[in-house]
Amino acid sequence: MKQRPWLGVMLALSSPLLILLALLVLLQRRGVDRIPALPALLIGMGLLVSSALLRRRRRRELLAALRHDGEL
Repeated sequence: MKQRPWLGVMLALSSPLLILLALLVLLQRRGVDRIPALPALLIGMGLLVSSALLRRRRRRELLAALRHDGEL
């Protein structure tokens, strides 16, 4: 199967770019026109937070597994 290295890069940058786009829209528009940018901002922030929490959990599990292997 053909590997696509750019796909991983795009997925890694998608959440920060979504937040950046939402912030630009919030800065550009006034009043009620800002409301449509809020879902993109919240989704981008939610993706970043969930990714950080998942990474933290995986690292903690890996550390626990390494410590357990060292005891045997």
